[in-house]
Amino acid sequence: MAVPARTCGASRPGPARTARPWPGRGPQPGPGARRSLWLLLPPLLLLPLLAAPGSSAYSFPQQHTMQHWARRLEQEVDGVMQIFGGVQQLREIYKDNRNLFEVQENEPQKLVEKVAGDIESLLDRKVQALKRLADAAENFQKAHRWQDNIKEEDILYYDAKADAELDDPESEDVERGSKASTLRLDFIEDPNFKNKVNYSYTAVQIPTDIYKGSTVILNELNWTEALENVFMENRRQDPTLLWQVFGSATGVTRYYPATPWRAPKKIDLYDVRRRPWYIQGASSPKDMVIIVDVSGSVSGLTLKLMKTSVCEMLDTLSDDDYVNVASFNEKAQPVSCFTHLVQANVRNKKVFKEAVQGMVAKGTTGYKAGFEYAFDQLQNSNITRANCNKMIMMFTDGGEDRVQDVFEKYNWPNRTVRVFTFSVGQHNYDVTPLQWMACANKGYYFEIPSIGAIRINTQEYLDVLGRPMVLAGKEAKQVQWTNVYEDALGLGLVVTGTLPVFNLTQDGPGEKKNQLILGVMGIDVALNDIKRLTPNYTLGANGYVFAIDLNGYVLLHPNLKPQTTNFREPVTLDFLDAELEDENKEEIRRSMIDGNKGHKQIRTLVKSLDERYIDEVIRNYTWVPIRSTNYSLGLVLPPYSTFYLQANLSDQILQVKYFEFLLPSSFESEGHVFIAPREYCKDLNTSDNNTEFLKNFIELMEKVTPDSKQCNNFLLHNLILDTGITQQLVERVWRDQDLNTYSLLAVFAATDGGITRVFPNKAAEDWTENPEPFNASFYRRSLDNHGYVFKPPHQDTLLRPLELENDTVGILVSTAVELSLGRRTLRPAVVGVKLDLEAWAEKFKVLASNRTHQDQPQKQCGPSSHCEMDCEVNNEDLLCVLIDDGGFLVLSNQNHQWDQVGRFFSEVDANLMLALYNNSFYTRKESYDYQAACAPQPPGNLGAAPRGVFVPTIADFLNLAWWTSAATWSLFQQLLYGLIYHSWFQADAAEAEGSPETRESSCVMKQTQYYFGSVNASYNAIIDCGNCSRLFHAQRLTNTNLLFVVAEKPLCSQCEAGRLLQKETHSDGPEQCELVQRPRYRRGPHICFDYNATEDTSDCGRGASFPPSLGVLVSLQLLLLLGLPPRPQPQVQVHASRRL
Repeated sequence: MAVPARTCGASRPGPARTARPWPGRGPQPGPGARRSLWLLLPPLLLLPLLAAPGSSAYSFPQQHTMQHWARRLEQEVDGVMQIFGGVQQLREIYKDNRNLFEVQENEPQKLVEKVAGDIESLLDRKVQALKRLADAAENFQKAHRWQDNIKEEDILYYDAKADAELDDPESEDVERGSKASTLRLDFIEDPNFKNKVNYSYTAVQIPTDIYKGSTVILNELNWTEALENVFMENRRQDPTLLWQVFGSATGVTRYYPATPWRAPKKIDLYDVRRRPWYIQGASSPKDMVIIVDVSGSVSGLTLKLMKTSVCEMLDTLSDDDYVNVASFNEKAQPVSCFTHLVQANVRNKKVFKEAVQGMVAKGTTGYKAGFEYAFDQLQNSNITRANCNKMIMMFTDGGEDRVQDVFEKYNWPNRTVRVFTFSVGQHNYDVTPLQWMACANKGYYFEIPSIGAIRINTQEYLDVLGRPMVLAGKEAKQVQWTNVYEDALGLGLVVTGTLPVFNLTQDGPGEKKNQLILGVMGIDVALNDIKRLTPNYTLGANGYVFAIDLNGYVLLHPNLKPQTTNFREPVTLDFLDAELEDENKEEIRRSMIDGNKGHKQIRTLVKSLDERYIDEVIRNYTWVPIRSTNYSLGLVLPPYSTFYLQANLSDQILQVKYFEFLLPSSFESEGHVFIAPREYCKDLNTSDNNTEFLKNFIELMEKVTPDSKQCNNFLLHNLILDTGITQQLVERVWRDQDLNTYSLLAVFAATDGGITRVFPNKAAEDWTENPEPFNASFYRRSLDNHGYVFKPPHQDTLLRPLELENDTVGILVSTAVELSLGRRTLRPAVVGVKLDLEAWAEKFKVLASNRTHQDQPQKQCGPSSHCEMDCEVNNEDLLCVLIDDGGFLVLSNQNHQWDQVGRFFSEVDANLMLALYNNSFYTRKESYDYQAACAPQPPGNLGAAPRGVFVPTIADFLNLAWWTSAATWSLFQQLLYGLIYHSWFQADAAEAEGSPETRESSCVMKQTQYYFGSVNASYNAIIDCGNCSRLFHAQRLTNTNLLFVVAEKPLCSQCEAGRLLQKETHSDGPEQCELVQRPRYRRGPHICFDYNATEDTSDCGRGASFPPSLGVLVSLQLLLLLGLPPRPQPQVQVHASRRL
């Protein structure tokens, strides 16, 4: 409801104002304006406001008046910085000490080629170790003699899960007393592994759902024991080696050195065959179409089994694979919004998994519709895909149609598409047609009668895909390097070199070559070890090295910082998500993926370290491929980081003199010194407390010299030099100045060498900036911006306002020191001041008023005179603020807003901030953070029974036939498995892996930042609020990151407008269905093994369908009740095929 004009602001004290009707429309804003209700007003239209009878006549300030105020503000800031900042004086100090340092040059091409060569050498050493392991494994297995009668007590090994199982009284091995074959080891802490290890033994991990005492597993343990000596010899030749692992196709993992398994708090679902590195090494990339039978014959339990099976199948795919999922009855249709094959990345697989849960069973079975849909998907050549292995995975409860005509049309005679069929649930159908489909199309037939068979049977297809690799022999023995992922044993982020291990045995003389893959050999390389090969501090605060793989995912990048990691999934952060995406970066990314060299200078946007600001900057990108890998390395340098200083402190007397200024005893006279917590020496103890770190540093320096071999001489010399240089700044500028005269809380200087000096010493108590200048937002932004950068204190909207007590709240103002030495220009330091918030707020009022200085009396406007409002006298009617380039409040003439300094201005005055945005003073940038961590969502009320479970009726219970049916025993089995496996269907994957209930999970956050738009001039505008319009004036302050805004205070509630949001918010990310229509450029591995003319496809799965026998089923359930391990039938079949 509109408020009558006469009521607007009627109770407001002070000079009277009347509400004005909306004046006639004036000139419209320029192209940057976004809404028609914002109106630019030329100065002639800024007419004096009508005054109430008998009141003083005040008008909104004229444009030239406000420009005058702006100039006064600019001059005041510049004057203070000239006196106290010491930019010019610091330049002179550097020049006076020119003999103490050299100017070195960063040559991008040479730098990036050297680092790429060092990384190549590092990885090559791991490759040689991998090849020795793979060759040895193949020879050991070939020489091994199979033992049918092997027993557990015949094998002695260290079971990595033994200690955890001994602590668990319900463990099957404790109950069965089978610990006689398990070694008990002692361990020592090793910082390289971040773990306790034993270098004399290997450790063995066997998945929970595999019986350790089976003949196949015992034979596997027997022959792999010989790998222990090879592991040790590898470490002797290369002591930097980390985990060396053999992942067997049977599920056994043998790794070195031995360490206890990181036992989860819940059931351990770790299976090496589902690890990203194993999947990549065991087969070539895949194009997979999963089709699911949703006809009416699929019961509730069977459909649930199918849904779970599909999700488990998706987990066997990596980012090199492409997939689509469809359901079918009489017709086939995709389960999700994806209409074609899409990359099997984490986000796409999530869409599939959620969509699969919505499948509903109805209609009749139509295999033809399902297969025709799948073949059409695989024949679509107009999309990006793997273009290697092609396969169809069909899940069904059974049927009689063999759809031979479909195979003849689409797949025969070449049989380029493999068909895998899965008979799901317990039923009486003839499975012969399903077996025939798989055997006739180079695939395999599997049975999934119950929950326990899902995991093993949705991953065994990898054995079939590995056949062409095995038959290709040495040609397929190529090392591949993985994406980044989280090490399961706590090493952190790693990449792994993988090499397949083949079965070289033959059944007899003249027999065909064996075509089974034995497993995958892997060696981990920690990302931190690769980072150590990159230049740390010579690139400056804003220079960095990065690397990407063929998918465009970053291997190295300063923004690769996952808040949470799930070791079941790789860490896939795209280069264009690690930085703010633009066309230039797309071109750079494509060139790097193609393995090219290149160099390009671009103008781009960068996000500040605290993610509150956006800066437009110039960057030089240089890139080269890392030979013998799928990686490409890039170097990013700002122009001002082309050169850097290298201290040359050969004079030991001078070293000692400068070092004394690091001692706390000098702080009272020279100011407090924070030193960057860098790795100056090997024996230096680190600490998060800078005072303690400085103490540790001083104690170490009393024992060693800056030239010691155990220390980084470059870092130490530069630190000591900067200590002396900043002390001279104190001596020449700060010590003789009275900070209180200009209402300053502190002055400071920070340097590339790692020194932050704050003066006076007492100001250090309230210093909250990062002691590492390279990690301080003010430091990095000052380097990227010309002029003075204001930084108000950071305020979170959820926290209480600032407490303005004891003058402790300050506003940082900083600027870079640009040093020119000959033709070489660099920025080795940043200097600044810390303004007293309250005092400068009062000063701000005076500078934006009609007074020339603070002591001059305020000008009074008589009844017969005409006056312009100003920010001091008329602060009850006129709002005057300084807002920084991110849209955060810096200063205000409103006392009640002082505690809101540092908040996004939309939270202070939503109406005015929206006007500034719509008039192009600000531009908005939205992006997504794919590495965020979110609190777990509270579980919903799912009721007492698992979702999708068949619930029998009273009539069923009274029917004897129902008790002997497959459905009964399948339901009974599900309940028993639920007791053993802790609600399989409902347990979250992260929970199953043992994460605490309260653990944060990975999520996507939407970030919004604002930065100055295209408007540089000052102008006036009017905000249309019906009968309560607002005039405002906005102008950028020269040589600062500030916007000066003068506006009428709102009179009516009608002026309330939509609020701009800046706070990070939870998001599902960009719409995946739209993103897949324009996929980012990528390339798959350079090699593909999907066909070999000598492949024997006769082993394609055999199963038998039998009517349920009451006696047999009762016996099986009794075994389950006794706690014996479940042994799914297909698992036994596969193991039997491995007897050699």
